[in-house]
Amino acid sequence: MPVIVNLDVMLARRKVRSKELAEAIGITESNLSLLKSGKVKGVRFATLAAICRYLDCEPGDILAYEVSDDDLKHGSYE
Repeated sequence: MPVIVNLDVMLARRKVRSKELAEAIGITESNLSLLKSGKVKGVRFATLAAICRYLDCEPGDILAYEVSDDDLKHGSYE
């Protein structure tokens, strides 16, 4: 998948545990774990904003985009 979730990196940089973040923004630890692993199809802007507010970061610090080989094979970027 070309969208990379770097939430675990930001948590480590800020020395914040997943449990602490989940409680602070009002989501379950299991949903936060799914988000960290990239196994979700989407994230609400309100949730992303709450994460960024708590971790004092930008959405681009958490989400990154990489063009995959499949994207190139299917002509998505020609």
